[in-house]
Amino acid sequence: MNSTNIVRRAVASRSVARHSTILNTTRRYASTQKEEVDPQLNGYPQLPFVSRGALKPLGWDDNLTRTNFGETIHEQDEVLSMWGPDVAPIDPNVALRQFLYAVAGFVTFGLTVKYVLLPEPPAVRRTYPYDGLVKELGGLEENKARPLEQEQDE
Repeated sequence: MNSTNIVRRAVASRSVARHSTILNTTRRYASTQKEEVDPQLNGYPQLPFVSRGALKPLGWDDNLTRTNFGETIHEQDEVLSMWGPDVAPIDPNVALRQFLYAVAGFVTFGLTVKYVLLPEPPAVRRTYPYDGLVKELGGLEENKARPLEQEQDE
């Protein structure tokens, strides 16, 4: 066999392998692999894991819960029922990114209002001489809060 044929086959098989792994990772929901039989079911039918909220809304004996009379319910019916949690329509990473964009937008809006759009006060702020009247008020030690024991003694 020629060396160019070997290289050509290796490149072709690598691209086919890469293509098949992409398909396998993106289409796992459509795989036909048989799931293991759950030993805890003990003869109870192993039904597909499909939420009742994903089924069509009309054509049921009980349209509210989307069930028919006498129908076998799923082992995890409390999760798959109409009252169970919904399946997220978007990827969690995309949801986190959108949430962070919203938080950044609110923070930016707040900071813009506080520092850019808020006008300066019309009056000059009051200033005191002698380091803010430290000397006149008795010094820094006299202005500190008294401990609780000293207040109770007086």
